[in-house]
Amino acid sequence: MPLRPHTLALSGLALLLSACASLPPPPPASANAQQPPQSLGIKPSIAPLDPPPVASARAAMPQVEDDVQPGSQVNLDDSAARDDLWERIRRGFAMPDLDNEGVSRAEAWYRDRPDYVARMTERGSRYLYHIVVEVEKRGMPMELALLPFIESAFNPHAVSSAKATGMWQFMPATGRDFDLKQNIFRDDRRDVLASTRAALDYLGRLHAMFGDWHLALAAYNWGQGNVQRAIARNQKAGRPTDYESLRMPDETRFYVPKLQAVKNIVLRPQAFALTLPPVANHPYFLSVAIDRDIDVEVAARLADMPLDRFKQFNPQANKPVLLAAAGSKVLLPYDNAEAFARNLAAHRGPLASWTAWVLPRTMKPGEAAREVGMSEEALRELNRIPPRMLVKAGSTLLVPRSGKRDQDVSEHLADNASISLAPDAPPLRRVSLKAGKGETVASVARRYKLSTSQVAQWNKVSPQASFKTGQTLVVYLAAKPRVEKGRVSRGAGAKIARSTPNGARASVKTARSVAGVQKPSKR
Repeated sequence: MPLRPHTLALSGLALLLSACASLPPPPPASANAQQPPQSLGIKPSIAPLDPPPVASARAAMPQVEDDVQPGSQVNLDDSAARDDLWERIRRGFAMPDLDNEGVSRAEAWYRDRPDYVARMTERGSRYLYHIVVEVEKRGMPMELALLPFIESAFNPHAVSSAKATGMWQFMPATGRDFDLKQNIFRDDRRDVLASTRAALDYLGRLHAMFGDWHLALAAYNWGQGNVQRAIARNQKAGRPTDYESLRMPDETRFYVPKLQAVKNIVLRPQAFALTLPPVANHPYFLSVAIDRDIDVEVAARLADMPLDRFKQFNPQANKPVLLAAAGSKVLLPYDNAEAFARNLAAHRGPLASWTAWVLPRTMKPGEAAREVGMSEEALRELNRIPPRMLVKAGSTLLVPRSGKRDQDVSEHLADNASISLAPDAPPLRRVSLKAGKGETVASVARRYKLSTSQVAQWNKVSPQASFKTGQTLVVYLAAKPRVEKGRVSRGAGAKIARSTPNGARASVKTARSVAGVQKPSKR
């Protein structure tokens, strides 16, 4: 029987709270810090209520998350490191230091912007504990935990001009290489847990490739192929191949110096007249698995959180619904996770008002909207369909649930849903013409207000080509051209083919889409 997230087993919830109470208390937090959980990341899981079998209590046992795995070496040899996450970070620094003009410039930039540093570090405090733990699990230098400061200022919604996205700024192709799903429902490049896993996996691969963390960071910013070529150039010229000796774009040249500047600020904030917000050494959020689709607004309400704040912790959703089949985990501050579990158990009624619909045929958005009972404007906005576009068969749209469509989104669609669009151009008529003396691609294009590339493509010639007198050529027109005595009305050029004794006529067809055909331009 499928599990129901709106029925959290009371026995499971009791186990969660009792387990929290049985573990050692956390260090005291500052007055303005998020109140900590009573363990390192207790994850309440969802269990059925009707009836709650004995096995469900075991399934609902809280599991430690964001904790260091057995055998990991963690340098927490005094109370300061155990209590203060910044001190834990400092103890893990292991990269060789840079000391150059780029570092000094970056330090000055941050020093002159204390408000920016305050916002950046406050935002980062939500995610730092999880990243620190993941870095320690892999035995990596703790400088890597600071990388989102220079990539995105710890903003999971950040998008660069090159379309790199998320806290770790993954390009689409690189994200897919590291199993970050990107489809109409979600973009895992914005997912805090998934993107952190992928970024550290990627950095680990780059370090294995170059054997040097500075070069690995350069490759993370510039691309491994570019770094390899830069190293090869220096080797050929007999020059050193370390980070500071390579020829590279300015952005990459100052990439590691910026990270060094942030490292120096974390080490000695007072030296730059800056203050770091207190960050206690415990998880800021918990993750709660869901096993039924749930609207983002409903989830935020059940968690007793404003919608905007809920989205700060769950920024991966592209649509107003979280899909259980995508393996979704709702990230919540500890107190809100407890409220979410309690309110979910008490919730009655549907959790999701949206589902997926795969179009059986190519449709206009208005036709699709009528099919699912919503306005065309709402359908376009929800599914990001531009004006004057058709939605092609096999595309997936998010639509309201109804009697005909009331199922949770399948795992296949959750992972692979896409939407394909085609121009909704007016019907074009295929018209066969006879070329006049001296006719060229350019003269035909001028006569019918088309582009030379269109005429050339339709007739499989170059844009500079000429036609032989009487040669048959083709154009696609939106309206029937006016003709006078079998000739095109504008000039003594191309002729429309007349009827022949065997009944053949000029080939005139109407088609909504012809391969390579565009609506005639006004040029």
